Amino acid sequence: MTKQTWTAAVSALLFVALAAVVSLVPVPFVSWSPGATVTLFEPVDGQPRVDVQGIATHPTTGQLRLTTVSVTRVDSQLTLPEALLSYWLSAREVLPREAVYPAGVSVDEIRAREVQMMDNSQSAAVAAALRAAGEKVVEYPMVIGVSNGSPADGKLEPGDFILRVDDKVVGSTDDVRAAITRHAVGEAVTFTILRSRQELTVPITTAASNANASQPVVGINLDIGYSYTPRVTFRINPDIGGPSAGLMFALAVYDLVSPDDLTAGRSIAGTGTISGDGTVGAIGGIQEKVAGAEGAGATVFLVPADNCADVRGLSTPVQLVRVATLSEAIAALEDLKDPARAAAVKGCS
Repeated sequence: MTKQTWTAAVSALLFVALAAVVSLVPVPFVSWSPGATVTLFEPVDGQPRVDVQGIATHPTTGQLRLTTVSVTRVDSQLTLPEALLSYWLSAREVLPREAVYPAGVSVDEIRAREVQMMDNSQSAAVAAALRAAGEKVVEYPMVIGVSNGSPADGKLEPGDFILRVDDKVVGSTDDVRAAITRHAVGEAVTFTILRSRQELTVPITTAASNANASQPVVGINLDIGYSYTPRVTFRINPDIGGPSAGLMFALAVYDLVSPDDLTAGRSIAGTGTISGDGTVGAIGGIQEKVAGAEGAGATVFLVPADNCADVRGLSTPVQLVRVATLSEAIAALEDLKDPARAAAVKGCS
C-alpha cells in the first residue's frame, strides 16, 4: 500500500467515524410531524368517546376528527440527521427545544400543564356547544388550583364554583380577589361554594402573602367555570393534552344535542382553541395537522382564522375552511351540505 493510499484510507475511516459520532450527538431542537387523528364519534371500549347524558341526543352519520401533532418527547433527544430530515420535509417542522420545553420545568410540570389545558378546553367546549344549542349555561368563578399548605388546602378543591364571599354574590374572579383583600391578614373569609351540585359554606382564615406581608391570601388560583345540567364525558387518550382540540370537542357535543346532522356522512377534521363564548383561537402545528387529516381521509379541515396565513399556498386536496367562532363553523358545515351555498363558504386563500 502506497503512502497516498494509506493516507486516503485513514482519512476515510476518520471521516466515517466522525460522521457516526456526529449522527449520535443530540441537538437542542424538537421536531413536529403529522400526528394521528381521533374520530370523536367512534366508540372506545364499547362506550361513546363523547358521551352526553341528561339531555336528548341525536344520531350522527359522519365523523369529526380531532387532529394532533407528533412532538419529540420531553425525555428524548433529536439527533442532527433527524433534525435535518425534519427541516427538509414539507410536513415537518423543527423548533428550538426551549420554545417547547422551557428550561427548569420538570416533565411532571409540563404534563400537568397539558392536562389542565385539556380539561379547561373540554369545559369551555361544552359550554360553547350548549349555548349554541340554546341550553342554559351559567358562569361562576371557579377554583382551578390550591397551594399546598395554604389556608385553603383541604378546604377548597379544584372545580369548586364560588357563589358568594361573605354572603355577597361574586360574578368574576376579580370580585373574589377584591372580597379577600378587604380583610386583614388573620381574619376569616366565608366562601359559599357549589361542589358536586351541592352548596357548601367554607370559612377560611387568611394568611400573609409571601410577596407582601400586609396582603391577605387564601392560596387559590381562579378562572371562570361553567355550570350546566347535561353531563358530558370525553374518553380521550391521556397522552393527548393541550387546548387545541376545543373547537372539535364543541362541534361534537353540538352535533349530538342538535337535531341537525352537521357531518352528513363526511369526514371533517379541524383544530383550534375554544372559549366559553365560542371564540376560536389559533394553535401551533397547523400544517402538520392538515397533513395528518389528509392522510386519514378527511375532506374538510376547519382552520382558525388567525392560522389562515400559515396555510396559504399549502398544497392539499382537503378543503380548508376559515372559522373565527363556533357559530361560523356550524354555519359553514351546514352550507357545505348544500351545493347551492357551498361556494360562499370562506376559505383561507
